[in-house]
Amino acid sequence: MAGRRGFMIPGFLLAAGLLILNPAQAQDFPKKPISLIVPYAAGGSTDVLARSLAKLSAKHFPVQVLVVNQPGGAGIPGRVSVVNAKPDGYTLLFGYGSGEDLVTPHTMKIPYHQFKDLVPVCQISIVSLVISVRASHPARNLKEFVDWGKKQNRQITGAVSTRGASVDITMQALMKVAGVNAQTIPFRGGAEALTSILGGHTDFAGNTPSEVLTHVKAGRLRILGVCLRERDPIIPDVPTFMEAGFDVFTMGAIRGVGAPKGIPGPIVDYLEGTFKKVTEDPEFHAAAKDIDHPVLFRDRKAFLKNMTDGFDMYGQLIDKLGLKEQK
Repeated sequence: MAGRRGFMIPGFLLAAGLLILNPAQAQDFPKKPISLIVPYAAGGSTDVLARSLAKLSAKHFPVQVLVVNQPGGAGIPGRVSVVNAKPDGYTLLFGYGSGEDLVTPHTMKIPYHQFKDLVPVCQISIVSLVISVRASHPARNLKEFVDWGKKQNRQITGAVSTRGASVDITMQALMKVAGVNAQTIPFRGGAEALTSILGGHTDFAGNTPSEVLTHVKAGRLRILGVCLRERDPIIPDVPTFMEAGFDVFTMGAIRGVGAPKGIPGPIVDYLEGTFKKVTEDPEFHAAAKDIDHPVLFRDRKAFLKNMTDGFDMYGQLIDKLGLKEQK
């Protein structure tokens, strides 16, 4: 199975699939707009962060940085389009390091290897994962929701952004540990999952804070718990799953930039360095704060390590809980 644990990284440049060239060979880059492929529908947390990054990139890149949404297929087709793109730096994946890269390879076959066929450029952010319900729901906290779920004479349902990704596995893990008969319902992104919970079509939703906080402030949703070891500083009043008595935690959802294998090393250097400048821009920090996204830049080496660590962590969680693999 592509992407299973045990993948060894023999050396950073070779493992990352970089083509090592003389810097002079990349000195004319970039000459045309750069596309950030977001493999989800517009309006979700990844898309919103990508648009903030693209907007502020205008100050630091000599060309436009464009966001292109390619939703559907559990986030896989958008990734495949990047894997198959010409490795010249003009087609990049935004959202690299998400559950489709760290979780999905454990639960289903994918038509590429997430660490061999894609090259890490840099990490931009990490966001936590939360469970929320409509504000009209009788449960005021996670324990009350679990008690409510156990009393239902039916299978309760939860909206998630993508099948088999980090939010999906996290919600499945919570319900299994809590002993609740629940089914997750996947959509084409966080925004569509929100539409489902807001419309009363599902009982709960798994999302990132940035996707739900507007609705929380408007009195439409209530966050019951956050899946981290410690509380999320963006929502400090929300207890963790562990505080509520459920032994489930994850590292959250990574938001990074990736490129097709074979991309020249000097071009990756340029992209990494320029995106770093964007993330250091006070305007970008202000924009990220407005959409409830922490800015957590990591260079490509640290980004790759963070992803492989997360890949192992999610694999251990799946194995521990016996979450069924999808063939």
